[in-house]
Amino acid sequence: MKSLETIIRRVFFYVAFGLLVVASVDKVCQLFFKINFLKPLGPQDILDWAVIALIFVIAMQLHQIRLLLCSKSQEPPK
Repeated sequence: MKSLETIIRRVFFYVAFGLLVVASVDKVCQLFFKINFLKPLGPQDILDWAVIALIFVIAMQLHQIRLLLCSKSQEPPK
């Protein structure tokens, strides 16, 4: 189960980073070449999805840290 959580966290992190790159490239193309290669979505929409994925990754990471700290202090998580 722990390895599955790790894989999911990494996938979401890389997806968020990829969306950030795509949004940046699309914005640069719009500014310099007047080309929008993502017609229905704008760069802001893509950045919104990247932020959602990063928030999910942060929440999973904080949960993992909480479990590790609780296991060290031998207290059950609340």
